Amino acid sequence: MSPFLAEFVGTTILIVLGNGVVANVVLHQTKGYNSGWIVVTGGWACAVTIAVYCVGSISGAHLNPAVTIGLASIGTFAWAKVPMYLAAQLAGGVAGGVVVWLVYLPHWSVTSDPDAKLAVFSTGPAIRQPIPNLIAETIGTFVLVLALSAVLSPSNFVPGSDLAKGFGPVLVGLIVWAIGLSLGGPTGYAINPARDLGPRIAHALLPIPGKGSSDWGYAWIPVVGPVTGGVLGAWLYKIMWVL
Repeated sequence: MSPFLAEFVGTTILIVLGNGVVANVVLHQTKGYNSGWIVVTGGWACAVTIAVYCVGSISGAHLNPAVTIGLASIGTFAWAKVPMYLAAQLAGGVAGGVVVWLVYLPHWSVTSDPDAKLAVFSTGPAIRQPIPNLIAETIGTFVLVLALSAVLSPSNFVPGSDLAKGFGPVLVGLIVWAIGLSLGGPTGYAINPARDLGPRIAHALLPIPGKGSSDWGYAWIPVVGPVTGGVLGAWLYKIMWVL
């Protein structure tokens, strides 16, 4: 499998399981309806873990433009590969959104709230204030990229062992779970432009009854914030642990 296809497949799996748990919680007449934030954050943690296990050995399982750009900014990932990775991640986000729509097909018509339907696909702020919302997304992704780089550093594992490969995806899932529990309240913690923009595009295109707006006025925040935070997190890791 090529890295492009791996990033596409991995991001699709991420969105199917991650946005899928949101659908299970917010859409009416599902088995998991109204089961709460802990279920959402736990489901996303599992989604990340499984997606990283699936394609990590092929592409490195970035599955996130903020990670790709952050690593490229400090010279640990080739800039020449960045456009390919970003395209695959965005396409995977769209595809994942379509799959979630199909899985929950009977539930769109029995859910009257258009905001709940949009929440299945993309994030939105609890209190709409663009600058604080942008800061929240920046800090969340800063923590993500810094923690990924530091926790998965070879210095944390026995040299020559396969522990990092075997247990690494679980640690990635725990990082995402921690961010969701601690920092996800203000904006729903997109911390990944492809996770938000890809499914938002799917929401705009799909024939969802009573879906309302795709909220494009907010859509720049879960793109700009994560990219900014990812670059800052990568650079702090390089300054503190590498230089």
